[in-house]
Amino acid sequence: MKQHTVIDSPYGPLTLVADDGVLCGLYMSGQRHRPPEESFGAPDDTPFGEAEEQLAAYFAGELKEFTVRLRLHGTPFQRRVWEQLARIPYGETRTYGELADALGNPKASRAVGLANGRNPVGIIVPCHRVIGASGGLTGYGGGLDRKRRLLDFERGAALL
Repeated sequence: MKQHTVIDSPYGPLTLVADDGVLCGLYMSGQRHRPPEESFGAPDDTPFGEAEEQLAAYFAGELKEFTVRLRLHGTPFQRRVWEQLARIPYGETRTYGELADALGNPKASRAVGLANGRNPVGIIVPCHRVIGASGGLTGYGGGLDRKRRLLDFERGAALL
């Protein structure tokens, strides 16, 4: 059974979605590939205490690695990409090509980009930490401005 809640963040409202009490979605307002609202289930903030606490600590610059339990729905390839995203350290970036290499398929950078764009749990699974081969910012479901702000935040907080 799915449930959802909406919380405030420095990056705008975040919709958290749980499947049987386990976080399976974190969506920003106006996010590309955001599922329809009716798929989020009933409004209920009960299953989101740990996620909310960890997000608050992250936004305060006190948490660098999330440990909240996740249930990620996607293809086997997408889940492998999302596992690689979760390994990118706080304040660092990787290119799509580097992720493809880590998956053992150096020619899959485009497929990695597509899977990255379908990440259902933004911020916690840090798809914002993926950049283009030239080092420039490329697509982000939450918008390039948010991506730039998240990266700047992590780089600044990492220097404290």
